[in-house]
Amino acid sequence: MKHWVTKDGHRVEQVLGGRSNAFLVSNGMYRLLVDCGRKSAYKRLCERLGEASPGNGPLAALILTHCHFDHAGNAAAVRERWGAKIVVHRSEADHLVRGENPDFRGTMLINRALTGLLADTLLSRSRYRPAHADILVDDRYDLTNWGFDAYVLHTPGHSPGSISVVVNNEIAIVGDAVYGVLPGSVLPPLAADAKAMVLSWKRLLDTGCDLFLAGHGGGRSRDLLRRQYERHRKRFGA
Repeated sequence: MKHWVTKDGHRVEQVLGGRSNAFLVSNGMYRLLVDCGRKSAYKRLCERLGEASPGNGPLAALILTHCHFDHAGNAAAVRERWGAKIVVHRSEADHLVRGENPDFRGTMLINRALTGLLADTLLSRSRYRPAHADILVDDRYDLTNWGFDAYVLHTPGHSPGSISVVVNNEIAIVGDAVYGVLPGSVLPPLAADAKAMVLSWKRLLDTGCDLFLAGHGGGRSRDLLRRQYERHRKRFGA
């Protein structure tokens, strides 16, 4: 499994890849899971959680970067199996409790037209098992109670309640605020509010992080995110 270690010894491991990423953050006492994939990935997630960070303590929390099915699909099962508290932004707690996806639209002309036609059908067919949140985030939530030099930051745009996890101000786990699939780009194909998303890129740059781990594809560098921010802030009026 891919992993990164910060200067203070926090370990970040990628426990799911492929169609959707999930990451485990460990500090030697506790573990935090960031996103949990779609239902079809549950068996693999369980295997990876059993293999990852041996001896690094209980799974204290599941932090959902947002409540789309491919990031929150296994939330209820993870809570039942490991007793992890679920952390989500306040604005998406109702989506989670209903197992529903927040709305989205395309960020480019062609996929904006397609999502306008198909969004309702796609969202209704992608429902997942409902779960209740334990901790609701507003603008920022510190993770120091579990011994982490880390915090949750509101980074809206892809969805209204999108959040990122900032570890040691070195690594940010950003869900779909940043897209890691297309070479030379960080622009996700879908966003509820593209202007807000670009403004969230500035919030992420202000953390000082050098690496941004996306919910799909690979990580993105600070330099690339900065260049993409400068390019797209004019396009989207940010």
